[in-house]
Amino acid sequence: MYLDFKEAIGRLGKKLIAERYGNLFEMYERITGEDPYALPMRIFPAAHYTMGGLWVDYHLMSTLPGLFVLGEANFSDHGANRLGASALMQGLADGYFVIPYTLGHFLAGVRADDGITADHPEFQFVRSAVDNRVKHFLGIKGRRTVDSFHRELGKVMWEDCGMARNRKGLESARTKIPALREEYWKNVTLTGDTMEVNQALEKAGRVADFLELGELICRDALEREESCGGHFREEYQTAEGEALRNDAQFAHVAAWEYAGENAPPIRNTEPLDFEYVHLAQRNYK
Repeated sequence: MYLDFKEAIGRLGKKLIAERYGNLFEMYERITGEDPYALPMRIFPAAHYTMGGLWVDYHLMSTLPGLFVLGEANFSDHGANRLGASALMQGLADGYFVIPYTLGHFLAGVRADDGITADHPEFQFVRSAVDNRVKHFLGIKGRRTVDSFHRELGKVMWEDCGMARNRKGLESARTKIPALREEYWKNVTLTGDTMEVNQALEKAGRVADFLELGELICRDALEREESCGGHFREEYQTAEGEALRNDAQFAHVAAWEYAGENAPPIRNTEPLDFEYVHLAQRNYK
């Protein structure tokens, strides 16, 4: 898709367009090497713009007490569809103007004398697990950087589990990611130590989580044999190329349950019942 500002520049003038969109145009030119004032901008729809968000109340708190959801991760302003600039503004509005008051309101009602201290067994267990993980990271002293693993994982996800995915690609990803994760825990290298803020260590923990999450996303996409929302399986589409749903088998909410180290996760489902809004095949044409 192309976004051409030629008519707008001719009607309003380049100066006014620059005042309105100058920062965006500058970022685009840095990335693509093309002048958006002279050439149409190459754009494509992002998958998350077709998705809704988590339910929140007027305080931006989810159904779990103490778990707040900010920005476009919640449904409050956008519902089922998002617009890029509006989504960014929602994140700013939630972060700057809403949550500083609503989070404080929640914390004011939380009792501090609930008996949970640093001596609690679960606290000790988590602290020990984190300490062991950090020591392991710093002791690997491998030959590959965290960024190199991050890039390789991103390439696998982009190619095999992108906006359009198929069985062959997803099965390939489910082979590549575990192998990459195994190498990660044996061959990653980190700089610094634990005596000061260590951004390399922080990123190493995040990429470790990304490897787990990436494999789970591919597993879930392979399990779901239909096209719906941001999930488009190339094997399941109409003659016109639209998403082909399978409401008979997939009209449910699915959640994966952690089953332990090196054990496959368990897929739990809960049926969805539609009383007032009937399911219908979406067609953008």
